Amino acid sequence: MSIQIDWQAFTPISLIGGLMLGVATVILLLGIGRIAGISGIFSSLLKPKRVEMWQVLFILGLVISPLLYQLARPLPEVAISTSVPLLIGAGLLVGFGTRLGSGCTSGHGICGNARLSPRSLAATVTFMLFGIVTVYIGRHVLGLL
Repeated sequence: MSIQIDWQAFTPISLIGGLMLGVATVILLLGIGRIAGISGIFSSLLKPKRVEMWQVLFILGLVISPLLYQLARPLPEVAISTSVPLLIGAGLLVGFGTRLGSGCTSGHGICGNARLSPRSLAATVTFMLFGIVTVYIGRHVLGLL
């Protein structure tokens, strides 16, 4: 089994986006002592407690930034060929997984691993492993993907 890397898939804009994500994560952690875990931030907006302005701005930034990018550089059309019930089911499973794992990929994978958190390392290894297994089963066993 060999792994092939498509170096043409790398673009400078992806490097810039990764750097911006890293800088924003550091600013959030050092500035106000908060972790940039998207699921935690989003779920806190849904709870009946006092919502902090940084949480609202963070989620707005996630929604607005791709729209601003599209104004500067039109994105190619994306066609989703999966059924709506499957997408809803996948979303619910992801939500369940973030609750079960006490965080999401951004919280554990970026912030937790950067802080050398053993729990985040275990969570990252777990969701990467299950992601690999899911894609393998979907493509090679069931022929779905």
